Amino acid sequence: MATNISNPFTWVEIYVEDMSRAKLFYETVFDIQMVPMDAPDGMGEIEMISFPWVENERNISGALVKMESIKPGSGGTIVYLACTDCAIEESRIVSAGGQVFQPKMPLGEYGFCSLFIDSEGNTVGLYSME
Repeated sequence: MATNISNPFTWVEIYVEDMSRAKLFYETVFDIQMVPMDAPDGMGEIEMISFPWVENERNISGALVKMESIKPGSGGTIVYLACTDCAIEESRIVSAGGQVFQPKMPLGEYGFCSLFIDSEGNTVGLYSME
């Protein structure tokens, strides 16, 4: 069954070691002002600064993320694909040749996400409000 979402891209995380250095780099390169952001509860020690976005418009955003468990480098960026309910797409991952890395988990007021490893070894995220 096809989804009714025309563009599934919704969120990107770029992992960093030095948040101040990374923030300055992206603000300088793209001539933007990054937006301070509170990390969702239950995520452990995590620091996030968001790229700008337009509220209630069709656009994607993302954040620079500093956390102990994920380091920057090759393969360090995770693209999140929007869906109605992460559990639906997650249920298809193994049969399609992938692996569920992090089952659907709540992000509080921010919705839900899960992570999977695709058939090529890439880590990709799913995001939904349900």
